[in-house]
Amino acid sequence: MPPGLGYATELADRYDDWFTPPASSTEATVALLARLAESAPDGPLLELGVGTGRVALPLAACGHEVHGIDAAKSMIEQLRAKPGGEELAVSIGDFSEVDHEGEFALVYVAGWTFFELPSQQAQLRCFKRASRRLLPGGLFVLDAHLPEALVASAGAGTRPVPTANGELALRTRRLQPAGQRYTSDYLVLTDGVFRHVRVDFRYASPGELDLMAATAGLHLRERFGDWSGTPFTDTSSYHVSVYELPA
Repeated sequence: MPPGLGYATELADRYDDWFTPPASSTEATVALLARLAESAPDGPLLELGVGTGRVALPLAACGHEVHGIDAAKSMIEQLRAKPGGEELAVSIGDFSEVDHEGEFALVYVAGWTFFELPSQQAQLRCFKRASRRLLPGGLFVLDAHLPEALVASAGAGTRPVPTANGELALRTRRLQPAGQRYTSDYLVLTDGVFRHVRVDFRYASPGELDLMAATAGLHLRERFGDWSGTPFTDTSSYHVSVYELPA
């Protein structure tokens, strides 16, 4: 998680309750990453923005050696409290800046966390750091909203979003197209009181991401329409892009 994300630091004890996607989504994410790891060189995996371990811990339970980077110590405390959490090697800091030791078969960032990096420069820096830590033939994997889908969701007004514990959560998205930015505002009803959470993102098109990757010495190996591995088509609302470091 990049620095400045006070919402995660302040709400770490409720993060899993409010921001965990359905179990089927996590299972699909873990399954695709595990499948991609099988096609990568032998080596450990590194998650950028590891948070409370939603993806890293199930991957580790499958037998993978998983490392992580996150800026919020409070999120890492939540990870450490879970079964297997003490065994993950984790660096603290902005994942576009921290140079975690080791070489990795696969580096990944899930849950649209990559776009919490606030600028094109930070996002490009992340690509370059990931590239430097990959083994030859290694993979860098990220998920990303399509700008067109963001426009549609921003125009839909306030809508309810599911939470893991069933509490009422409402989300409003506001776009700032001139800066390729959007803001998600959440109102969560907990203990009879609404709490407000704001998250800022800097989005990028698939073409811009591919150019960043090329600048970092990576090339696009494949692009899926979701974490289930369905084809990427004109009807996709987001994509999972797999970049490869040439062997």
